[in-house]
Amino acid sequence: MSLVIRNADLGDTVNPRSPWPRLLMDVRLDHGVVVSIGPSVAVESGDDVIDAAGGALLPGLHDHHLHLAALAASLDSVRVGPPEVRNPREFRRALQMAAASTDSWVRAVGYHESVSGALDRAVLDATVADRPVRVQHRSGAEWVLNSRGVEWVGLDALAHVGVERDPSGRPTGRVRDIDTVLRPRWSEGPPDLVPAARRLSAHGVTGITDATPYATLDELLILADPGIALRVMVTGSPAVVPAMVPELVSSMVRVGPAKIVVADHALPDLDDLVAAYRLARQHGRTVAVHCVTRIGLLLALAAWDDVGAMEGDRIEHGAVIDASSLTRIAELGLVVVTQPNFVAERGDRYLDDVDRDDVGDLYRCGSLLANGVRVGGSTDAPFGAPDPWAAMRAAVSRRTSDGRLVGPEERVGASAALRMFLSDPATPGGPARRLEVGQPADLCLLDRPVSELLETLSPEVRLTVVGGRIVHRMFS
Repeated sequence: MSLVIRNADLGDTVNPRSPWPRLLMDVRLDHGVVVSIGPSVAVESGDDVIDAAGGALLPGLHDHHLHLAALAASLDSVRVGPPEVRNPREFRRALQMAAASTDSWVRAVGYHESVSGALDRAVLDATVADRPVRVQHRSGAEWVLNSRGVEWVGLDALAHVGVERDPSGRPTGRVRDIDTVLRPRWSEGPPDLVPAARRLSAHGVTGITDATPYATLDELLILADPGIALRVMVTGSPAVVPAMVPELVSSMVRVGPAKIVVADHALPDLDDLVAAYRLARQHGRTVAVHCVTRIGLLLALAAWDDVGAMEGDRIEHGAVIDASSLTRIAELGLVVVTQPNFVAERGDRYLDDVDRDDVGDLYRCGSLLANGVRVGGSTDAPFGAPDPWAAMRAAVSRRTSDGRLVGPEERVGASAALRMFLSDPATPGGPARRLEVGQPADLCLLDRPVSELLETLSPEVRLTVVGGRIVHRMFS
C-alpha cells in the first residue's frame, strides 16, 4: 500500500531545545519505507491519504523489555493484585468467580502479599479446591498452585530445585523459575500473540524487545507469526546461536543480546555467571543481565569485571542502583533498560516497605543520564502496564498512584523520557530514530502537535504503521 500523510507535525523530537519548532509536512510511504517528505507531496491514484491535522508524526515507539507471550496469556487471566484486588475478600471473590466459569485451570496474575499475605497450597485450597489454580506473583518469578494444581502437574514427583517443599518433603505449592518445565504439564498450547500485539500497537508501539530467556527454536518460532505485526528483537538464553534460527532472522524478527538472570531468591555462583557471559561471547553476543536487587547487581558487575564489558551490554531493570554501582556502570559503558512505570504502579508499596535510605536508589533515571549512562525505556509488560506513555509520565513526575514522590532527583524532562522509547532496538538509550527518507515506514501519528504532546505525554494514537502496513487506526 502507498500511504500519504498530510499536514503532520515533524517537530524535532531529538533536540531538547524549547520551544519546539512546529514543522508541518507531508510524508509518503511506499513499499514499506519513507520515500518522500516535503511541504506538498504528490498523491497518485489509489493512494490512501490521511490528514494529520497538525498532529505529531513520530517514529514508532520501541519497548526495550517486555514478555509478549506472558502478556498474551495475561489477557486471558484473572488479575488478583493491586489496584484491581486489594484485600482477602476481593481476592477470594476473584478466584471463585473465575473458577465458576471454567472446567480447567484458573490462571491468576499480579498477586502481591499486601492483598492477602503469603500464599501456599493450603490457602488456595480454602478458596478454590475443585479446580486447578495457579497464582503468579507480580514479579513474574513465582507461581503458587493449589492441591488440585499440584496433582495436575505431578509436582510431588518432579525433582527440581524450583519446587519448594516443607520439612516432610511435601510440595508447598510454591514454584519458582520453572515455567518451561511446567508449561507442557499445564496442557496449554502457545498463546495467541496477536491480541497482545494489537494492544501495543494502539499505544504507538511498532517494535519490542522480548526479554524472555527462550532456549529452544520451538519457543522462538511463536514470535515469527506474521499476524503479530511488530518488529521483534528477541533475547533468548546464552545458548541460543543466531545462526540456528534463520527463520527468525528477517526484517521483523532478529536475535539480540543473551538474557542472563541473576535471580534474587537463588543467586548464582560467580563462576557460573562468568561462564554464562563467556558462552554468550563465544556466539558473538552481548548480554542483557536481569538485576533487581543491590546484591544481584554487585554480582553482575563482578562478572563484568572478570569477562570485560562489550558495547551493547545491558542491565535489565536496575531496580536498585547505589551510588558506587552507578559509577561502575558508567565506567564500564553499560546500558540500563529500566521501567519508570513501576514508580507509579508500585511506588506506594516501595515507600512503605523499602528502607528510607534506599528509596533514592530505586529505578534511577535522571542520575544515570547525568553520568553519561544510556537509558532505554520499557514497561516489563505484563508485569507492568503495557503503556509506554504512562512509563514516560512516571519518569517525568516520579509520583506514585497516591501522589507521593519517589526519588524526585531522578526526574527527567518530557523530551528525555520520549527519547528513551525512540532509540534503536540495538542501542537502547542511544540516538532517537528519525523520520527520514529511506527509513522503514514504522511510525505513529498522534492527535496533537509535538509541543502539546510534551506538556502531558498523554496523546491519543490515531495511527500506527509498521513496514508501511497500517496496524492501528482510530479514524476513517
